[in-house]
Amino acid sequence: MAVLLIAEHNNSTLKVYTLNAITAASEIDKEVHVLVAGNKCENVVKEVAKVSLVKKVLHSESPDYENFLAENLSPLIVKLAEKYTHIISSANTFGKNFMPRVAALLDTSQISDIIKIESSDTFIRPIYAGNALATVKSNDKKKCITIRPTSFDLASSSGESASEKLKKGTLVEKVEPVAVPNISKFIKREETKSERPELGTARIVIAGGRGLQSKENFKLINDIADKLNAAVGASRAAVDAGYISNDHQVGQTGKVVVPDLYIAVGISGAIQHLAGMKESKVIVAINKDGEAPIFSIADYSLEADLFKALPEFLEELNKLNTIQK
Repeated sequence: MAVLLIAEHNNSTLKVYTLNAITAASEIDKEVHVLVAGNKCENVVKEVAKVSLVKKVLHSESPDYENFLAENLSPLIVKLAEKYTHIISSANTFGKNFMPRVAALLDTSQISDIIKIESSDTFIRPIYAGNALATVKSNDKKKCITIRPTSFDLASSSGESASEKLKKGTLVEKVEPVAVPNISKFIKREETKSERPELGTARIVIAGGRGLQSKENFKLINDIADKLNAAVGASRAAVDAGYISNDHQVGQTGKVVVPDLYIAVGISGAIQHLAGMKESKVIVAINKDGEAPIFSIADYSLEADLFKALPEFLEELNKLNTIQK
């Protein structure tokens, strides 16, 4: 039995969520094989080969794989799946894009967003916006699984070079690309550029809600984020109101985050938002409504007007920076 994991990357560097997924895959079986499919992605292959838990790297190069279209990747994954019992990816936009198609082509039921592995056929996943956990046992011969990255530790590099690992048994196998159906075409990619940490992997997240009242007032959040080197998040209500773009949304229909510190500002704490952040190690809530549901899960609560509290918070941070300098 072996596990096939699909690596997420941008053709030059490996995405960090792949390292979480590798850890999860190793809990199913120690024979973890990683597929790196892309265009001119040799550097990614070397990165994956350094990871201590990876036994084999499958490398497939084609311009058809450059933009990771589900319609193009799926035939390759289905062909490789003949040799594997489990096909795994991260439960983010990357994995959610192609894994349902792969599962359909393999005529198997996908198991999504798992947070714990009980055995090779039994998994735990959240349901009802994270308010309950379901234990799922699959009798399918081939299992298509997406992993919630924040529920598993990062797989570490062995510290050896790729060439050293190759000598010790980590194999890199070239895989020929397969014919693609030509039913879709890549047009363009729009990405938000930011010097702040990525929301899904940041140690500190400060998120704003509808209580900020306008797009302009989100500057209060941004200023504090810059001081703390934090990522900026938002509730769905703030996103829907146009205060900030939807790639900052935290919650059931946004990103799931598990930072060391989560600061919720002007967020009431709807169940859908809590599903995306309640596993944070420390939660700080600032809200003028003392009955706001967010206070029920907060480690530290401040019942105050955010338009007074945030400037005072920023002032204190500036004092700390001055002292440190």
